[in-house]
Amino acid sequence: MAASSDPEGSGSGHRRGSPLVFDELRWVVQIRDSLTEDADDEDDNGIPVSVFNVPKQLQVHNPEAYVPQFIALGPYHHWRPELYEMERYKLAAARRAQRRLGPAGLKLDALVAQFACLERKVRAYYHRYLDFSGETLSWMMVVDGAFLLEFLQIYAAADGGHGGGGGKPALGRVSSRMVPNMVHLVDFAGRKSAHGLILRDMFMLENQIPLFLLRKILEPQCASAEEASELLASMVTGLMKELCPFKMMDGDFPAVDVAKHAHLLELLYCLLVPKPPAEDTTWEAHDHDESYDIEEQPSAGGEEKASGGGSDYVAQLFAAMWGMASKLGSGPLDYVMKPIAFAAKAPWKMLNVVPGISGMKHPVESYFISGTDGRYAMSSSTAGHLSRPPLVEEIMVPSVSELVNAGIQIAATTGDLSTICFDCKTATLHLPAVTVDSNTEVMVRNLVAYESSAASAPLVLTRYTELMNGIIDADEDVALLRQRGVLLNRMKSDGEVTKLWNGMSRSARLTKVPAMDKAVEEVNRYYNGRWRVKTKRFMRKYVFSSWQLLTFLAAIMMLMLTTLQAFCSVYTCSRWFGAVTVMAAMGE
Repeated sequence: MAASSDPEGSGSGHRRGSPLVFDELRWVVQIRDSLTEDADDEDDNGIPVSVFNVPKQLQVHNPEAYVPQFIALGPYHHWRPELYEMERYKLAAARRAQRRLGPAGLKLDALVAQFACLERKVRAYYHRYLDFSGETLSWMMVVDGAFLLEFLQIYAAADGGHGGGGGKPALGRVSSRMVPNMVHLVDFAGRKSAHGLILRDMFMLENQIPLFLLRKILEPQCASAEEASELLASMVTGLMKELCPFKMMDGDFPAVDVAKHAHLLELLYCLLVPKPPAEDTTWEAHDHDESYDIEEQPSAGGEEKASGGGSDYVAQLFAAMWGMASKLGSGPLDYVMKPIAFAAKAPWKMLNVVPGISGMKHPVESYFISGTDGRYAMSSSTAGHLSRPPLVEEIMVPSVSELVNAGIQIAATTGDLSTICFDCKTATLHLPAVTVDSNTEVMVRNLVAYESSAASAPLVLTRYTELMNGIIDADEDVALLRQRGVLLNRMKSDGEVTKLWNGMSRSARLTKVPAMDKAVEEVNRYYNGRWRVKTKRFMRKYVFSSWQLLTFLAAIMMLMLTTLQAFCSVYTCSRWFGAVTVMAAMGE
């Protein structure tokens, strides 16, 4: 769709940063040409949009993570003046690409003409309307694609292996001398800041180029289209193998078929979140848009609703005391066991209105009934709980230090996100090993943005970031994960990693991932069932608060005196106290 007879005029307006002026005549001509052109409508048929605008709600905390800071690739940020410094390097790469086309008797004009024929297909990949002509778009893709391919050469397989399969040797590293004019930009070891900045911008959602265009640029330089696909696959595989945050290196690296992927970011997402089999319902979506019954969070009103059951907890306390005392046998303890038996059978629903007894409800409930704390509360219906979207974005799960102190082990796995699980028999939480460096936040944020825009299935990666946000509260948690191999920290300190994960708590929409949420629920159930956790929670909530401690002690004292009074009304207490007096006198 031709946008203007003067493409450079529109472009210069963008470069100057002046506001767009709506030209009615130009718009009418553009619409008429678009509707009357005899183009093959099947070119973009079935091509899903894969390059989106980053959702506004994701840009609130760190907008710089979604906007290229060093180089523009593709049409979204091409006219930004602060990125035009890299234009000379892109043009130099295009000239070298044209020299490589010399033996085939071609020039870049031939590639531009070929791309112009594919204009509708190229535009189909982009969500945003591209307001410039097909020729401008074609030249833009050729120049940017030539630079991107030249940069990818350093990740190519030196032995010609493709995707790491077929028993091929390991990937080699192509020397940066292949691109002498970029020697100050390219550095495989990552020592040069420009190299890291290019990698950072390459994986931004709004900075993507369709992979099929890169293959088209390579085809004239190769003997066949298959060879061009294999060469591009080796480049992309080397890049993913080096930059994939989850280390899946124990076995063969997943084979990469560039023909099945739209761009680099989408390819990386598919490696991290593989599609489940058609018959597998583990990843079945339960998004916020579906109809569901909202599960209310605990509140003051909820306590009133449950107050009728508080007396049951007191009855359970005395029933437990009766069970322990009955195992001690008969004898003088019978005089103590009978009042306990009476208390266990007392009408506690009626006695719950007594101030001293009603005050015992919360301490007894907290100590003997797990999971009453708001943070670790679990739904009584597992199926209903897993089928509802979460009401908060951070998964309610104890931190790493709390899990370790409760006896839960944490082990690293070498795989994708589907390896997250909890083994109840060994009390081990399995998490994939992830590398954290200066580009991880940008990469993960843009993957989450792509998932929020494109994925129709549950937001698996988003839920993973919420899980990491939940289990990491302090630097100590990062240190524990690092010691167990779950985190490989390449940043300056553990504090930066803590800040990174705690800053990625906002998602575009709420979702549930049953497989991951099941693991979280099993962790919470195991954690809440530990007596150490119950005792600590009880002491913190009811003992370390002075007024609650006094109330609890007063209630216990009143209960003891009431029990003693009932005991003395049935038995002769004087002979017991008298015997004690006689024994004391004999001792004197």
